[in-house]
Amino acid sequence: MGWNNSFLRIDLNDRSYETEEYSEKFAKKYIGGRGFASKILWDELGSGIDPFSQKNKLVLAAGPLTGLPIPSSGKLVIASKSPLTYGYGDGNIGGRAGVELRRTGHDMVVFEGIAEKPLHVNISDEDVEFKDAGELWGKDTFEREDILYEKLGSQIGTLLIGKAGENLVRFATVLSMKGRAGGRTGMGAVMGSKKIAAITFDGNKKLPSQDEEKIKKLGKEGYKEITQKDGYDFWRRQGTMVAVRLCDSNSILPTKNFGEGVFEDVDSLDGFSMERFKVDRRGCAKCNMLCGNVVEDEEGEEVEVDYENIALLGPNLGIGGIKKVSVLNKLCDQYGLDTISAGSAIAFAMEASEKGIIDEDLEFGDYEGAKELLKKIAFREDIGDILAEGVKRASEKWGGGSEKWAMHIKGLEITGYDCHTLPGMALAFGTAAIGAHHKESWMISREIESDRNSYDIEKVKQVIDDQRKRGGAFECFTTCRLPWIEVDFDLNWYEKFFKATTGVEMTWDEFHEVGDRIYSLIRAFFVREFGEEWSREMDVPPDRWFEDPITKGDFEGRTLDREEYNEMLSKYYRERCWNEEGVPTEETLKDLGLDFTIQELSKY
Repeated sequence: MGWNNSFLRIDLNDRSYETEEYSEKFAKKYIGGRGFASKILWDELGSGIDPFSQKNKLVLAAGPLTGLPIPSSGKLVIASKSPLTYGYGDGNIGGRAGVELRRTGHDMVVFEGIAEKPLHVNISDEDVEFKDAGELWGKDTFEREDILYEKLGSQIGTLLIGKAGENLVRFATVLSMKGRAGGRTGMGAVMGSKKIAAITFDGNKKLPSQDEEKIKKLGKEGYKEITQKDGYDFWRRQGTMVAVRLCDSNSILPTKNFGEGVFEDVDSLDGFSMERFKVDRRGCAKCNMLCGNVVEDEEGEEVEVDYENIALLGPNLGIGGIKKVSVLNKLCDQYGLDTISAGSAIAFAMEASEKGIIDEDLEFGDYEGAKELLKKIAFREDIGDILAEGVKRASEKWGGGSEKWAMHIKGLEITGYDCHTLPGMALAFGTAAIGAHHKESWMISREIESDRNSYDIEKVKQVIDDQRKRGGAFECFTTCRLPWIEVDFDLNWYEKFFKATTGVEMTWDEFHEVGDRIYSLIRAFFVREFGEEWSREMDVPPDRWFEDPITKGDFEGRTLDREEYNEMLSKYYRERCWNEEGVPTEETLKDLGLDFTIQELSKY
């Protein structure tokens, strides 16, 4: 119980589909979400395939807790071989899509092949419809959703791409509900390569559970407990936007392409500034911690904002003013661009222009130039065609030493925390499963409150513990981690939710083992893909954090220490039982039940 035990396999080449079942053993071993997706992609993709080719697959995977009447269960994992990193790529998206997918009677959808012409794929309880998407193709994501809601009703689950996905921008995302986004590893581009303009879900089936009444009772109690937490009221006011002030006051707010950690105009775009222009709040299905703060932008339109969007499109570009930065945020959402990678790409171009590496009239603080660049990236026009490849490829093309301040790890642009003074967070970025992403470990508060100079084993263990929970269990359940992280919702609730849903009793130690299994499997995917090119250097942050000291704030003159970081990385490998190049050992693979990867990895 708890799983639908069914997934859809859709062949876009001939518009056919079939239902497949999976075993109880598979369900218990991988749980759902990221676990299901990583196993499917390891099994069904060979190394060296083009992410935009017929051979790549797009996987949508929910978990056994997705859609249940429990806190923040409206999540869905979108996964594929990433066109940005060329490794395993995924992202999770909130909204109604995951809930409605499960209500169709399936836990996962695997898309294969490439459609002959743009399609809207509608999945219901009864069948899969392949509809001509001529009226959607070319529209922005907001327009597409309006059209679909008018035709199918506003209670459907939607997954959409915009022009960035159509034009195969390597960091194009998937959008839903005019502000929910997921798949910053280029999942929108994979969707575009398959000519899928939109996917909709319209489910009516009851979700399976071992003890339906118990789940309802636990969910009701859990929702109530969240509202009684000390931090809940302030969370409702500012959500993730509280991090703007926190990061600036601690010299970690990414400013001018991660060159500094403080921003002189921070007062114009922090959480209190956002509150002055706030007009609404939005959130995902099944959530009482709505994190989408809606403000009125400079053009008089409503835009959903959060910390990462504001940090990367604001201070990182040298642009202040919440209303202006909200316009940039809105454009990204409409084009289907990842706000983090787009902000990094524009910051990279601004610095390259100021240093004379490229012949462009760009500089930090250029708001109109940033707007224009977003359009050029989405449409792949002029310089935008280069930036649409991501900062790693752009730096390789432009040269001039720009590789040192192309802010990415494994090809994925870094999210909103400058790590000149944060060794633990630098390690979290370096070892995140998909490339530089904060969602898998967030060391900020712990480092601020402890010794920021330390590279000790305790930080290493904290990173791994975070990854087991955030990048492992929550990505498999599949539910949002914010109740636990932001208001200290007790983790023991999830043991109770899981047992009442599936009838399977698992402790957090066992969930951690699942997390370790998935991390080693995703690492195996990367190693198989890169072969002899793989090395521990792929887990090392950009040179800027080691070589270019910050010049402002309380930590003026500070950088990371390269030798100590490498020692810390070795400690991480030893804790994970990987070798000194960051490859899981044969013994580790056997212990985790990943014997099927041994033959491939033994070459490295």
